[in-house]
Amino acid sequence: QVQLVESGGGLVQAGGSLRLSCAASGGVFSNYAMGWFRQAPGKEHEFVAVISRRGYTTYYIDSVKGRFTISRDNAKNTVYLQMNTLQTEDTAVYHCAAGFSQALGPLWESDYRGQGTQVTVSS
Repeated sequence: QVQLVESGGGLVQAGGSLRLSCAASGGVFSNYAMGWFRQAPGKEHEFVAVISRRGYTTYYIDSVKGRFTISRDNAKNTVYLQMNTLQTEDTAVYHCAAGFSQALGPLWESDYRGQGTQVTVSS
């Protein structure tokens, strides 16, 4: 069983930046692809980004390409999401996820998810 704990959320003005972190425990971190999902108020969960087990491959949804960067440090069992040029539409609870699936893309399936961290972008 993998436990995931997110941190780094908060309130930021549009155009600003935040860096989310997700610490994993309870499993072999490098066995999992790691990703981020988000859920905005009144909307369904949305896939945001995923990174392969060793960090060589990444995938992003179109709306965050060029603004968000996913990375991982396997020595620290941590995955990150650097978010730049934030927009009000990015306001959501962001959930870290771990999955065995190496089919990286918008339909990537996770096996574990964290409780989430709130990101609020004000205009």
